[in-house]
Amino acid sequence: MNEKICIIPYESMFQDEVVDLIVHIQQKEYNVPITKEEQPDLLEIETFYQRDNGNFWVATYDGKVVGTVALLDIGKHQVALRKMFVKKEFRGKEWGASYTLLQTAISWAKEKNLKDIYLGTTVKFLAAHRFYEKNNFQSVSIDELPKSFPVLQVDKKFYRYIV
Repeated sequence: MNEKICIIPYESMFQDEVVDLIVHIQQKEYNVPITKEEQPDLLEIETFYQRDNGNFWVATYDGKVVGTVALLDIGKHQVALRKMFVKKEFRGKEWGASYTLLQTAISWAKEKNLKDIYLGTTVKFLAAHRFYEKNNFQSVSIDELPKSFPVLQVDKKFYRYIV
């Protein structure tokens, strides 16, 4: 990992940078026609994610947000991995931002004695699929998800990590 990348819990001073990073990646890289207004969770990170067994982290480089990851408490000692985004220039092994964000979330889940981490993604994000599989996430069908898992419209591929 690059020593200049820091992973820290989200604070409200990061809100504009977080929203800009996520919406830019969604719209420009993945061509998902979604706005910040269609993602109210981005405007309420503290109350939506940072409660119960959930949390939200940012990866920073020289004080600027370059990545995000969140765990959403879905009950029964389970969480949903959400908002895993890393600025294009900071992806890959040389930076380690994605890996470090994911390990931060997994460590949190272990500390909280959680059982499972679930996530949903689109079938298009093949690099993301490889990344999760390399990090011990197992592919599961939609029928294997907990009833409380919030399936998004774009989610067609699902994973589970047994904590």
